[in-house]
Amino acid sequence: MKIPPYLKKGDLIGITCSSSKMDLQAAEYAAEVISSWGFQVHLGITVGTSFHNFSAPDELRLEELQDMLDDPDIKAIIFGRGGYGMVCILDELDFKKFRKHPKWICGYSDITALHTHVQHQYGIPTIHSMMCSGIRPETVENEYVDSLRLALKGTSYRYTAAPHDLNRTGKGSGKLIGGNLSLLANLSGTESQPDTKGKILVLEDIGEYRYNVDRMMYNLKRAGWLEDLAGLVIGSFTDGKETDTPFGQTEYEIIRNIVQDYEYPVCFGFPVGHTHENYSLKLGLPHELHVTARQAKLSQRDI
Repeated sequence: MKIPPYLKKGDLIGITCSSSKMDLQAAEYAAEVISSWGFQVHLGITVGTSFHNFSAPDELRLEELQDMLDDPDIKAIIFGRGGYGMVCILDELDFKKFRKHPKWICGYSDITALHTHVQHQYGIPTIHSMMCSGIRPETVENEYVDSLRLALKGTSYRYTAAPHDLNRTGKGSGKLIGGNLSLLANLSGTESQPDTKGKILVLEDIGEYRYNVDRMMYNLKRAGWLEDLAGLVIGSFTDGKETDTPFGQTEYEIIRNIVQDYEYPVCFGFPVGHTHENYSLKLGLPHELHVTARQAKLSQRDI
């Protein structure tokens, strides 16, 4: 494992939209906030542009992300937003320079594909975090946006979540992996699929039909993702959808039922995902999950 250097005052952060498009004014506001943290910011040319559902054609999105991965002056990359598009360019990225001089990759949602690939293939940690689209006037001073600033600076954390009726108590330790369920299920069976044995897995999603959540969870189970975990952290599942005939279970009930035969601790309702309650998590680094009847606690462990 090769941990990217944490950032210091004056370091340069690149902002790119490697997936869906983002409004330029919103990105400029986020850049101002990040600059106020003491960092320099470079806005890529894919920020504020539009090409159908994407920010730009595959070739341009690939070129810009490759340049930022290779540029030694850029110490971290924060994505503008998620949406869709990372998997279209993932196999074309060259990580030779990045492996020698790693930097923090920050984002979530569609960026889960890049997080998972980098951690599995190269053992380099990344940050599952708020993106520029989440840094808005109404959120800028909250603890979740600030958790990105602290993560970039190297501050360790211990996050807590309220108790949930579906939680399974216990304690487990291991590297933290995961992110968006849809992206993880899409990576199943590819060279980006991680080894989940002994890991703490994080799952969250947005806008999925409940029957599809059930199907994706069965995908993970049948592919061996869920058998030997050290723990399972379930974040928000927002804007869930139903067909004309309701599925009969909530997203949390679906997940509880699929993992009921395992013994590791499970935390539901952890503040991570497509909501303003979205803590930054250092994926690929050791963590401890401790779930009791009173609370759930996820702590970064020192190496």
